[in-house]
Amino acid sequence: MELASEGCSYNYVVSAHKPTAVRHSVVGNFTSSSDLNLIISKVTRVEIYTLTPEGLKDVADVPIYGRIASLELFRPPGEKKDLLFFTTERYKFCVLYWDAENQLQTRASGNLADRTGRPVEHGQIGIVDPDCRVIGVQMYDGLLKVIPMDSMGFQEAFNIRVDQLQVLSMEFLYDCPRPTVALLYQDNKDARHLRTYEISIKDKEFVEGPFSQNNLDPGVSMIIPVPGPTGGLVVVGESVIMYVRKKRSADDQAVKSIQVQATIVKAVGRVDPDGSRYLLGDTLGNLHMLVLSHDSQRVVGLKLEALGRISAPSSLSYLDSGVVFVGSLYGDSQLIRLHPEAVDPTQPSNFVEVMDVWTNLGPIIDLAVVDLERQGQGQVVTCSGKGPDSSLRIVRNGIGMIEQAAVELAGIKGIWNLQNSSSASFDTYLVLAFVGETRILEINAEDELDEAEIEGFDAEQQTLYCGNMVGDLLVQVTAGGVRLLSAPTGALLDQWLPPPGLQINVASASPSQLLVATGHGNIAYLEVEEGKLKQVGHHKLDTEVACLDITPIGEDSGRAALAAVGTWQQQLLLFDLPALQPLLSQDLGEVIPRSLLFAQFEGVPHLLCALGDGHLFTFHVDPPTGELSEKKKLSLGSKPMTLKTFHSNGVAHVFAASDRPTVIYSSNKKLLYSNVNENEVNLMTSFNSSSFPDSLAIAKESGLTIGSIDEIQKLHIRAVPLGEQARRLAHQDSSHTFLVTTSSEPSGSGVSQEQIRLVDDQTFETVDVLPLHHYEMACSCASLTLADDPNPYYVVGTAYAIPDEQEPTKGRILVLESKPGKHKLHLVFEKDTRGAVYTISGFQGKLIAGINSRVQLYDWQLQKDSSRGLVAGAGQSGLVLALYLACRGDFIVVGDLMKSIYLLMYKAEEGVLEIRAKDFHSNYMTAVDILDDDTYLGAEINYNLFTVRKNSDAASDEDRNRLEVVGEYHLGDMVNRFQRGSLVMQLPDSETARIPTLLFGTILGIIGVIASIPREQYQFLEKLQDCMRQAVNGVGGLSHEEWRSFSSDRKKGVCKNFIDGDLIEQFVDLKRDTMQWVVDRMGNGTTVEELSKTVEELSRLH
Repeated sequence: MELASEGCSYNYVVSAHKPTAVRHSVVGNFTSSSDLNLIISKVTRVEIYTLTPEGLKDVADVPIYGRIASLELFRPPGEKKDLLFFTTERYKFCVLYWDAENQLQTRASGNLADRTGRPVEHGQIGIVDPDCRVIGVQMYDGLLKVIPMDSMGFQEAFNIRVDQLQVLSMEFLYDCPRPTVALLYQDNKDARHLRTYEISIKDKEFVEGPFSQNNLDPGVSMIIPVPGPTGGLVVVGESVIMYVRKKRSADDQAVKSIQVQATIVKAVGRVDPDGSRYLLGDTLGNLHMLVLSHDSQRVVGLKLEALGRISAPSSLSYLDSGVVFVGSLYGDSQLIRLHPEAVDPTQPSNFVEVMDVWTNLGPIIDLAVVDLERQGQGQVVTCSGKGPDSSLRIVRNGIGMIEQAAVELAGIKGIWNLQNSSSASFDTYLVLAFVGETRILEINAEDELDEAEIEGFDAEQQTLYCGNMVGDLLVQVTAGGVRLLSAPTGALLDQWLPPPGLQINVASASPSQLLVATGHGNIAYLEVEEGKLKQVGHHKLDTEVACLDITPIGEDSGRAALAAVGTWQQQLLLFDLPALQPLLSQDLGEVIPRSLLFAQFEGVPHLLCALGDGHLFTFHVDPPTGELSEKKKLSLGSKPMTLKTFHSNGVAHVFAASDRPTVIYSSNKKLLYSNVNENEVNLMTSFNSSSFPDSLAIAKESGLTIGSIDEIQKLHIRAVPLGEQARRLAHQDSSHTFLVTTSSEPSGSGVSQEQIRLVDDQTFETVDVLPLHHYEMACSCASLTLADDPNPYYVVGTAYAIPDEQEPTKGRILVLESKPGKHKLHLVFEKDTRGAVYTISGFQGKLIAGINSRVQLYDWQLQKDSSRGLVAGAGQSGLVLALYLACRGDFIVVGDLMKSIYLLMYKAEEGVLEIRAKDFHSNYMTAVDILDDDTYLGAEINYNLFTVRKNSDAASDEDRNRLEVVGEYHLGDMVNRFQRGSLVMQLPDSETARIPTLLFGTILGIIGVIASIPREQYQFLEKLQDCMRQAVNGVGGLSHEEWRSFSSDRKKGVCKNFIDGDLIEQFVDLKRDTMQWVVDRMGNGTTVEELSKTVEELSRLH
């Protein structure tokens, strides 16, 4: 797949890791009137869970074609379950419901945008009247959009003028005769006040409300409506919490307040329906309970109780029985339980038990792509989180195996686990088949693998199958026959021999049945009855049998009703049992099947068929009829595969052993495939022994390995808490270290202390720390070799953030060395600069830095004392702020604060750095990179990606000086860093192996992949993308085409030369008839199988 002359103008964007930062969460009865649901907004995705006795069960996870700004559940009169209302940052609103077919459907949607108006600074507000008479949305300063509701549904929206421009918080009050809103606002003198207004739907205006409160505490930022009969509001400030309601008499005490320790509350969750208790979470992760004492009619007092520490919350949702969901934008989200007593006697002030953790990578502030395990597979290390929740995160693809034992045994042809009793909780034996012999291993008294014997076993022949049978029996199948043994004693009880002149070549069994192929197309079906083998059926095919399986699926786990047979004529046959009558035949193409397996994933029966070329067919099976449906084909490797079921944490999965071993598992009824971080694996079996609990035994060419495996998931994330804010990181291969810059929380003086940490790249322990100066902060770092100096250095760029300075006027460049094995940071050289060193990079043996508005080159030169130092060379001024740099050849691409992308060229002979071209659009940049010599990639502050191209061959100077915009795409999230590399190990023969890829990290925790593709493939995928837009309806009727269109404050444009891989890869999840509809619309002679294979190949990019 070679790129043509257009270079990297066409790009495929896909998420390797979906967003994980949680902005909103709500609790209600959404999927049914009896279900308690938790609904989570991850800004561009919505996840729905049901609370069960076992915990939270995921029901749906759907992409939203917009950025969710507000989210509420409500239940209009007459409805049996709740409706979900949300607004997006692009002024759309949606009302969703859950239908009888368990699908998310749209009740209402619309565009609330006005032609004029200034967008609100403090974020959109979307609120629902508790009596479901109106919905209120504030999207513009000075206007409240009101959507009336009645028994007929939603009526036409109208605007009400709001005199208060800086609204900080707005809520509907409970139990009011007319819809009544409370506004917390700030006036032009920065004083904060509270007003209430009734909404007159008839007159479409505000009417003065029941109460108001002027000159509140300067730090108040949030109001909480309290349900009746007490009613009123809680006003939350930084150092005071007050309760306010309408006065009922002249001497009525309508205001209650308490002083609290200074804090900033970010999230509130109501505990009791009557509003007597609320959970409050602050920016530092302190959780409090606010108790409103009342005498059934009025609140008589407030009390705030500290409960313990949680992640810094963005949302708090009380579920049931003391269980609370903590949603976080800046740390891991949590499921916690509140206890009446301290959880740990050593921490008497902690009443919080963390039950479960949802890993959050957001915000990804910086990232590096490294190969820590030296396996040729990239891992991503990120600076994630904010403040006390900040950490390093190590993200790797695939499932890792932790080796516990290894035996050098070449030539293993088969491997099985056996128990010596049906009541045994552990496996006793490991049976290994070789050409011409069988060997048995068991765990001895010293917990070591030792050779053993089973009395009735035929060790002089190669075992084709062995396993435990019902009734404390074992079975061994060899070419010469079937042997039935007593499991406790090993005594031979019975045997079945093939007819004269025939021998068994393939076998499969259930706990009470056997199916064997005896050559020349003969298949014999045996059953075990009262310690005897009994032949029940026989069938003759006109071709040889290549593989077969009778693993039970359906109701009876001990007995199979279906048999699958793969033949040398590339056919898959299904038979019913015990009659052994043919049910159906399926053509498999031109390759012989090598392994078959019936398997149940999340209760859905499947038949898997592995071919000799590494391809896999998957089918849904109807157990009563044997009917096959939902046929899909994908490539898992390039060599023959063997399939085997194993269990992990009580759930069945399938191991596909081949040159690219893979675990097949299911999530949300969808089959997923995850690489195992092992080289070629020939065979696998479960081996659950007392010494090796829940382990797998795998056979390779070189021998046998026993080990346990990671949790079954595609990406594995390890956290290294730092207790400080991680800002920048760089990796140095030679010293096996990372350099990480961190900042501590501000001290009493209000100034945070910054330091440079040296971190071991295997243990991730901090091995050295270098503090920076007072007011000094690290802005950039890199690992470089400079000039002809063979030593690799870490280079750190800093700035002095002096109070009252509008922008930094000085900074430093520090050249540091960490010698291999010493793990110490040594300052080699420092250079003062006239501004902040926002970015640094290596460039032709020199150092290049972006310092305020200047791009500056430095030479690494020998000085008079024979030491080396940085000497300023060529430079280029005229930018606003040079924040990002990327270099290639003689060219430097600069991302400017406001002026988009500049292209600089270094002329070595003249020693000058000149501006060759620039993008004349105004873009506030967040990251840049170089795709090829002529194509450059940028990310900007309005969540867009774009590519520009230099016009070297243009006729006029004006055109040559302009970077032409060739691609535009709305990602929907802010990118902080691009890095070249890949998360997956590419197969040499894979079509995706030659596609150049970049990784990026975002604020919401997305790790994305950008792959440059040839023009022909882009045109094919663009057509598929158009078909998918029609086949997959956006939630709430939101348009995918509009969502992916470039949109900023200054410019609107269609999506061009970018493909949305997340949409493309949904193709393999479609129902078969929808897949066929898409293929028909494509109209280029392709088939469902071919298109599925193309999409599966693309998914290999991540």
